[in-house]
Amino acid sequence: MERILIVEDDQPIAELERDYLELSGYAVEMATDGKAGLELGLTGQYDLILLDVMLPELSGLEVCEQLRAKMDQPILMVSAKKEDIDKIRALGLGADDYISKPFSPSELVARVKAHLSRFKRLTHIEAGEKNQAHFISAHHIRLDTLAHKVFVLDQEVIFTTKEFDLLKFFIEHPNQVFSKDDLFELIWGMEALSDTSTVVVHVRRLREKIEFDSNKPRLIETVWGTGYRFNGE
Repeated sequence: MERILIVEDDQPIAELERDYLELSGYAVEMATDGKAGLELGLTGQYDLILLDVMLPELSGLEVCEQLRAKMDQPILMVSAKKEDIDKIRALGLGADDYISKPFSPSELVARVKAHLSRFKRLTHIEAGEKNQAHFISAHHIRLDTLAHKVFVLDQEVIFTTKEFDLLKFFIEHPNQVFSKDDLFELIWGMEALSDTSTVVVHVRRLREKIEFDSNKPRLIETVWGTGYRFNGE
């Protein structure tokens, strides 16, 4: 049974989230402040963490940043703040998604299921393939799809699950233009469940890690008015 950690100081909201997730077959534990949530999250016992932004002791953003430095499991931020800058900051610190309050319990469960399913697919290694190296390459970038590692100029660079997934997609579809809506649906797998600022932030983070000059990108090109294209030449 997959385990989920809820870090939320509003007891009624935490209990509502817990009840719906348990009805969907998940084991759920709760923490009511950022410090306790960080300590529990760092144990590595959870498959997904549902993290409120406004928390006592440590803010959700601080907790997210420290967790992401140590783990790859999905982190979903929850907040009553709806401004784009708050979403961009959370995603920039490593969150996989941002859910604005109020939200429907069915939307919450749908997002949790989608993120868990995608993370499981990305990290699953089939029996008998563990000793085989699977690489895809482009320019000065090499991806080990089984070990889930990225090498830039032969140096390993740490990528989050979503960053890896997006880079792999770009490399496998060179010279094709994809809109932000297309990329969100293809990579996150949830049509219309969030906004495309998620894609913008992740593209920016990819450029910072793989481009020689992220301010003048040559690999992930912006096609103005349309979307993005990975230069396969």
